[in-house]
Amino acid sequence: MITVSQQTLDAIRPIGTSLVADAIETFCVRLANEGFIRSGVLTDRTPGLAPLLGFAATARIRAVHPPMVGSVFAENKTWWRYLSALPEPRIVVFQDVDPFPGLGSFFGEMHVAVHHALGCAGIVTDGAVRDVHTFNKAGLHCFSGHVSVSRAYAHIIDFGVPVTIGGLLIKPGDLLYGDSNGVVSIPPEQATLIPAVSAEIRERKRRTIELCASEHFSLEKLEELTVSFGYELAKTGIHLDPKLKNQLKKPKK
Repeated sequence: MITVSQQTLDAIRPIGTSLVADAIETFCVRLANEGFIRSGVLTDRTPGLAPLLGFAATARIRAVHPPMVGSVFAENKTWWRYLSALPEPRIVVFQDVDPFPGLGSFFGEMHVAVHHALGCAGIVTDGAVRDVHTFNKAGLHCFSGHVSVSRAYAHIIDFGVPVTIGGLLIKPGDLLYGDSNGVVSIPPEQATLIPAVSAEIRERKRRTIELCASEHFSLEKLEELTVSFGYELAKTGIHLDPKLKNQLKKPKK
C-alpha cells in the first residue's frame, strides 16, 4: 500500500474537489467519467465543515431485516477494534445493500460520538443517518444518501471489503476527498503532484475569468489566451506545463 504523507494531505485539503478532479484528469490514470461518486446519490449534511480527506474504512450494512445471528452491539465491538487499527485520518464508508437503501439509520447521536472518539474524520454512506445536528457539533463530516427517523434493524454484515457507492468502487484504504461538490477518489501514486498541477489549473482559470470580466474582452483575446495555455477552444482536455509533464513521465522507483 502506497503511503501518503501528512504534508501532502495538508497541501491537498484546501484545494477543493473540482480542482483536484481536474488535476487527476491530467494524469491519464483513469477515464474522465470515473473516480467519483455520481451526482444525486449523496447529500453533504455538514456543509459548514472543512473538506473531508482521509482513508476509507469500508463496511456493508442492512436495515430492513434483523441480524440472522449474533448481537448487533457485539458485532459493533469487532468493527470498532478493526477501525482503531487503521491509519488516520479515517473515513467510514458504509454501503447500504438493502433493496431500498435508507430505511434505517446506523449513524445517530451515539455512533457519531463513538466514531468521533475513534479518530474518524467523517462518514460516507448511501444509506441513512439521523440526529444530523450532532455531526456538526462533533465536527464529523457526513455525506449520506438519506435521513431516517428510525434505526430500524441497521447492522453491519461485513467490513474491510470493497464497496460501491454511486458507481465508485471503494476499497479499504482508498484516499477520498469530499466537499460541497461531492466525493472523489485520489490515486495515491499521483497525490504529491496534485498541489502543483492544481495551482497551474487555478491560475489558468483565474486569467480566463479575469479576461471575461474585463472591458477589453474580445473573442480574439480569448482565443489567444487559450492558445497560450497550449490548447484550442475546440479541443478538450487540460495541457500541462512541460516541467510538470516531465514529472509525470518519470519512472517509478
